[in-house]
Amino acid sequence: MTLQDRRRIATGLAEGRSYAEIARRLDRPTSTISREVGRNGGPGDYRPERAHQATVRRARRGTPARSAEPQDSKVFEVEAGAVEMAIGMGLPKMMARVLIGLWLSEDGRLTAAELSRGLTVSPASISTAVAYLTRQGLIRRERDPRRRRDIYVVDDDAWYHSAVISARQTLAAAETAKAAGQTLGLDTPMGRRLAGGGAFLERISLDALASAERWRDLPP
Repeated sequence: MTLQDRRRIATGLAEGRSYAEIARRLDRPTSTISREVGRNGGPGDYRPERAHQATVRRARRGTPARSAEPQDSKVFEVEAGAVEMAIGMGLPKMMARVLIGLWLSEDGRLTAAELSRGLTVSPASISTAVAYLTRQGLIRRERDPRRRRDIYVVDDDAWYHSAVISARQTLAAAETAKAAGQTLGLDTPMGRRLAGGGAFLERISLDALASAERWRDLPP
């Protein structure tokens, strides 16, 4: 559950709405809302920021990825904002939580079990998220032969690989659009529209690929 979800819960409580109504608005089970409110002060004393920070602290217990106080509060602020930013950019919520969890871990390396425990979600949810993030080039998978388990890693090249994959996907779309335009004929409105859109996408994707190579080793 994100900080924005918890703010929506607080708004619903302030409006006098029932747990069931709030749950429908968030597309969550009613039991999830009742537990969330019950363990964070009840309907009369529920504070979204406090509830979110308490959940983050609980999730970190037993997870060796995070620092102790006072750095903990800074990590919480960064984490909440980063997850909201990733969701706003179009990343599904669970994928955003896993990605940011890896980015904020001590060395950028966590197993599926550590992610599941740290985010308090099911192994199946983690499996779906890491498969998606791996396809997008945002994380990579390593195999630990000694323990026979996968380790998910986010490193300095993550943004480069993600940018290249995205640009190549856009370039493929550009080629498809241009070919469709030629098939329909450049003397038709549809053909010109597709060909023109394809030419635009081709240009910006090629620029993006060149830029990714140029700035790959940019120091922090």
